[in-house]
Amino acid sequence: MVEFRYSRFDPLERNLRKLLQQLHEIFNHLLLQTNGDVELALQHMEEWGRRNGLFNERFTIDDVRRYLEDQRAVSTDAKGRMQLTKRGEQIIRSDSLDAIFGNLQRDAAGDHRTPHGGVGNERLPETRPYEFGDSLSLLDAPGTVSNALKRTAFGGSGELSITEDDLQVYETEHASSCATVLLIDISHSMILYGEDRITPAKRVALALTELIKTKYPKDALHVVTFGDEASVVPLDDLPYLGVGPFHTNTKAGLRMAQDILRTTRQANRQVFMITDGKPSVITERNGDLYKNPFGLDERIVNATLDEAAQCRRLNIPITTFMLTDEPVLVNFIETFTEVNHGRAYYSRPDDIGSFVLVDYMRNRRRSVR
Repeated sequence: MVEFRYSRFDPLERNLRKLLQQLHEIFNHLLLQTNGDVELALQHMEEWGRRNGLFNERFTIDDVRRYLEDQRAVSTDAKGRMQLTKRGEQIIRSDSLDAIFGNLQRDAAGDHRTPHGGVGNERLPETRPYEFGDSLSLLDAPGTVSNALKRTAFGGSGELSITEDDLQVYETEHASSCATVLLIDISHSMILYGEDRITPAKRVALALTELIKTKYPKDALHVVTFGDEASVVPLDDLPYLGVGPFHTNTKAGLRMAQDILRTTRQANRQVFMITDGKPSVITERNGDLYKNPFGLDERIVNATLDEAAQCRRLNIPITTFMLTDEPVLVNFIETFTEVNHGRAYYSRPDDIGSFVLVDYMRNRRRSVR
C-alpha cells in the first residue's frame, strides 16, 4: 500500500527558497569579479541588497551565508573567514556552463555532425555494405535479410540464404579526443575604462572545464594566461584568476601553448585565444622584456606572427576571440588568422561564451574512414 504524507503548503517558504537560489547565482557572479574572495563578494551583495531594499530586519545577509553553508558551497577557515569549497567551485562551473548554453540558439547548440561516416563508436542511422573487418555488432539485420530476399527472388532458387554480399552494417561516427589550450589575456586593458572583460573570460574557462569533465572526459583542457609573461593556471584556480598591470605578450602565450600541445596524446590539437588588445611586449632571448604600448610595433607584430606560423606548421589552428572592433586591431587579427589558417571572431564580452562553446562543439569531432 502506498503511503502519502501531507504537509501545509507555505508559499512564503517556497518564495524564500527561490530567492536564495537566485542570490546564489548572483553570488557566483560576484565571486568571479572578486577573484574568489567570498567575504568581499558577500559585502558587495549586502550593499547591493540594501540599496535595492532586499535586506531588512527579517531577511539579512546572514540568511544568505547560512544558505551557502547549507549548500556546502562555502566554509569557514581557521581564521573565521569564509572560503569557497570544492563543491562551491563545481557549482560555479555548472552555473557557467548553464549560463552560456542557455544563451545559445537551438541550431547553434546542435551536434554539428558531418556527412561522412567511418570506423567509430557512435552508431548512425545510415547503413552500407559489409567490409572485411567490420564488427558484427553493427549488423543491420533487417537490411541484411532484405538484401537476401531480393537476391533470392531474382535468382529464382526459392530458398532463403544469406551470403557475405547480403550483409549490411550501420555507419559509425568517430568522436576523437581533442587537446585544447585556452589562452586568456590578463593585461590591464581587460578591466580598463570600467569595462569588465576578465569575468566573462573566466566564465568561459569554467564552462569549458565543466563541459569536458562531464561530456568529454578523454579530452584535455589547459588554461594559459598571458600578460607580460605566460603561465599555466590549474583548473581549480580559475575562480581566483585576476588581471594585473601587464602588457600583452601574445607571443609568449602561443609559445607555451605549443610546448603543452607537443606533449599531449590527443589526436586533435587547438588553441582558443581570448584577448582585447594588440600585442605590446615580447621576451628577448636574454629574458628581458621589449615593450611598446603605443600602436602596433613592427618588431613585436612580426615576432607574434612568427609564432602563429609555427602553430600552423604544427597543425595547431588558433581561434581568436577579439573583444574589440578597432580597425587597426581588426587588420592585425585578420593577418594573424591568415598566417595561421585559423579563425577569428569579433564579439562583445557577454557573447564570447557562446562563440567559444559553439566552436568547440563544432570542431572537436572528426570522421574517419
